Amino acid sequence: MDVAHELTEFLGQVEQRLVTLLADGDVGPDVKGDTLMDAARHLCLGAGGKRARPMLVRLFGGAVGVPASRLVDVGVAAEMIHSASLLHDDVVDAGMFRRGRPTVNARWGNIVAVMSGDLILSTALSQLSLLDARLVQSGLAVVSEMTRAAIAEVEARGDMDLPLTRLRYIAEGKTGSLFGWCGKAAATLADLPEAVERFDAFGRHLGVAFQIADDIRDILGTDVGKPRYADVHSRTPSLPILLAVSRDESLRRKLKDAWAFSVITPERTREIGSAIEATGAVEASMQRMNVEIEAALDKLGPYTHGAAGAELAGWARKLSEGIADQVKGRAA
Repeated sequence: MDVAHELTEFLGQVEQRLVTLLADGDVGPDVKGDTLMDAARHLCLGAGGKRARPMLVRLFGGAVGVPASRLVDVGVAAEMIHSASLLHDDVVDAGMFRRGRPTVNARWGNIVAVMSGDLILSTALSQLSLLDARLVQSGLAVVSEMTRAAIAEVEARGDMDLPLTRLRYIAEGKTGSLFGWCGKAAATLADLPEAVERFDAFGRHLGVAFQIADDIRDILGTDVGKPRYADVHSRTPSLPILLAVSRDESLRRKLKDAWAFSVITPERTREIGSAIEATGAVEASMQRMNVEIEAALDKLGPYTHGAAGAELAGWARKLSEGIADQVKGRAA
């Protein structure tokens, strides 16, 4: 398996399938265009998405010998489920920009954003039903888990005493569950129950590590298109923030005072962000991220031996190496 070539070809097929599925639908007479699909295309097509989830689908499938042709709609469904969650998240967060462009809710309003997300979800699940009914059942379970994690994240806003177990639950639900589903779906098509369990566990651990990496980038200011210390500004108790306030009581008081106001000034945000870095919370977060990555690799087990499995393992290790380089770059 020439992994790089086959991934490029596969992602091209996923892209083309997305274009087809997001074409204007039946909107009835005397209507110009399809507003919901316009909104869906705005987010899903040509907006700089990494397509990490379709990539995972292809690599998981390659590790168990599933033909690429059977994986395209799984990759598309994974991307559409992810996109629907982003549309809904932007409404909840009142986000104005994503991937350097205005969000759907900023351009069309909250109603269109929510309805477009619902339409994308129903389209994804409909396509899965044509492929394998088992994938619809597991896909619905993932959507439910992601939804519960999303509301848990909203309920955690401003909570500096949030247990780390609860924070991990949120990260696994919002990110890890869909990463895991990418593997479960591929292994389900291969009828390999052991691989279903291993791939799901790998994806969940990797998803948690992925979220921790995002939390670290927020503090380092290395997340392209996102302002530095956005989690401080939005009162989101990320892992570095929780670790920092557990180490420095004066920082806890400063953050509590700042979060008591409806608006935090940029100067105050930078001051608190710098104080978080000074506690060593970034390094401690990186250690926890690496624990999750090692757990993921352990779950992958014998499937690391083939080309696709080795690429999965390499992708996980690159996540760790990339964050380590960014931390070193900050210290230099």
